[in-house]
Amino acid sequence: MIAEETLVQELQRGESRPKAFEVLVNTYKERLYWHIRRIVLDHDDTDDVLQNTFIKVYRNIEKFKGESKLYSWMYRIATNESLTFLKQKSRKMGISDQELKDKMVENLQADVYFEGDEIQLKLQKALATLPDKQKLVFTMKYFQEMKYNDISEALDTSVGALKTSYHLAAKKIEAYLKEN
Repeated sequence: MIAEETLVQELQRGESRPKAFEVLVNTYKERLYWHIRRIVLDHDDTDDVLQNTFIKVYRNIEKFKGESKLYSWMYRIATNESLTFLKQKSRKMGISDQELKDKMVENLQADVYFEGDEIQLKLQKALATLPDKQKLVFTMKYFQEMKYNDISEALDTSVGALKTSYHLAAKKIEAYLKEN
């Protein structure tokens, strides 16, 4: 695998950009897909958001200064694109954000790409009750097994605040699972 610094340099240079972008997409598409999927839940919506994320990365790579890891920067873009997508979707449907979350969880049962069992479905229902930040922190820590420092870079938040969000999310999920 190509070093991140070298990849960024090649992405920012005109002649090597197309090939470097192909490497970038092949390197990060699966990780970003699953990050986005845990936010928007639907496979087709995830594909759309993933495509938008890569378009935004391509258009803005010159602005990347290397102050964080490349994947942290891309995770931040993917997260923002996902949240924007959900807000737009709820607005288009004329329903609240929470109603959209509930609808998305219910649709998981019919989703041929959802491989979870009843417990996974319950967990998704519990996650849908969380505020966005707690849900993001929980999914990045629990499902993606990211370190707090990496989550901190991706979400531009302090490690202390992330630990608090994770703890609160875990307590709320535990309470939800006990009640349902």
